Parts: sequence; C-alpha cells; structure tokens
Amino acid sequence: MDKYCVFGNPIKQSRSPFIHQSFAKTTKQILHYETCLVELDGFTEAVNDFIAKEGKGANVTAPFKEQAMSMCDELTEHAKFSGAVNTLTFKNGKIYGDTTDGVGLVNDLLANNVCIKNSRVLLLGAGGASKGVVLPLLNQMPKSLTIANRTVSKAEAIVEQYTDQPLSACSFDKANEQEFDIIINATSAGLTGHGIPIEEKLITPSCVCYDMTYGKELTPFLQKAQELNAKNVIDGLGMLVGQAAESFDIWRGVKPAVDPVLHDLRASLNER
Repeated sequence: MDKYCVFGNPIKQSRSPFIHQSFAKTTKQILHYETCLVELDGFTEAVNDFIAKEGKGANVTAPFKEQAMSMCDELTEHAKFSGAVNTLTFKNGKIYGDTTDGVGLVNDLLANNVCIKNSRVLLLGAGGASKGVVLPLLNQMPKSLTIANRTVSKAEAIVEQYTDQPLSACSFDKANEQEFDIIINATSAGLTGHGIPIEEKLITPSCVCYDMTYGKELTPFLQKAQELNAKNVIDGLGMLVGQAAESFDIWRGVKPAVDPVLHDLRASLNER
C-alpha cells in the first residue's frame, strides 16, 4: 500500500489524514496517510527515513517548509517564488517539491463566486503564508495586488521577485488610504484578534474578506467584517481542503472533489 504523511511540529491537530483518506475513498485510491511529529532538529532525518520505508510523498507544515525546499532536487515555479514547499514527491531517487497553498486559496475564492480578475486585492502580512499565494493570485489577473505589512521591507522583498506585474508593497497605514475589492488576511490577527491592522473604513459592503485561518467560530477579523456588512466573509477551511486536493492530484494523478470533504470537515468542527 502506498504510504504518505504530513511532517510538522506540532502535528496532533492536523486534519490532513482525515482529508486525504476521504479523498482516497471517493476516488477509489488505495493508500495510507498518517501524521509524523518531527523533532525541530530532525527534519532531514525524518524525511530520509520515510523515503527508506518506501514513502511515496509527504505534506509539510510549520516549521519545516523552508527546510523541505532545501532538500528538493527539483522545484516548481510556485515553490521557487514562495521560498517554501508543502508537498514532496519521492520518485526515481529524487525529491520533487511544490507548494499548493496558493492554488488552494484561489480555487476556494472562485468556488465562493469571488471574481479576482480586474479586482483590487489587499494581502495583509508578508510572511510565509503570503509568499505562497502571490503567484497564483497574480495568475488570475487582478487589477492590482497590494501587500501590506508592518515592516514594509519584508513586503518589498516579495514584490522584488516579480517584474511587470500589478504588484506593490506598503505599510498598513498606507493601505488604509486606499480602496480594495478583496482583503485577504494572512496575519496572526486572524486567530488572536489583537492588532487587526486595518481601519474599519476599508471594509465596505462591496468588499470580500477572506481569512487564511479557520475555527469553529468566525475569526476575529471575519467577525469584524461581518459587523461591517462586508459582501462576503470566508474562512480558510476551503483553502486547507483545496491545497490538499492539489497535493493529492500531484501524487495520484486524480483531482478529488473538494465539496464533500469540506462539508464533512465543517460538520466535525461544529461538533467540537
């Protein structure tokens, strides 16, 4: 039986085994998928051990995505631009790396009837979560994509990777002086609620607000957006399932349906 896993620390909370086993069932694929808790200094050893046990592929979550990239023999364009890898494939003695987070985000937006093309998009934060979604967002041809961050130089470093793109960087204060159609939160404020970095005037009734994080309840950012009558508020659960679907397709050559698994996962969250 083909073996897959997700590497991380912590990892107990991961929903990846549930998602991938569900995909396997609906697509009639025979595989085993498990979590793998890795010591902070033991990632390379853990990957090599999994390969030695004939593992076929793996997902990678925090804090190992950059280390995963450094182990790869070949990288996709998405992975090169994002500077991190969340999907490893072990084949023909080589390690292939990709990142599927951005495609997962874009597909979730499109599934929620959000038109990215010709829209003014604001991306809050310039960490790893943001890096991984910039190229897929640009591929949707927005009118503009603005990366706002407290430390502007970090946002500028992302922008510098791209040429001839409607991409810019600014501070949160400067972002507050503009207008946007879509606001995507990739900061920890999505979970903590502390220091949500934009002013309320940015969130209008015509604005779509997306948070990459998720939970049983709406995140603090989305709660505020809902209070301000944003056109649509969407959490990151669909992105989670969507990026997993892309990984599954990379490994198995089969694109699983996202909606049934998303429905089951949402129900399980509500039961907690």
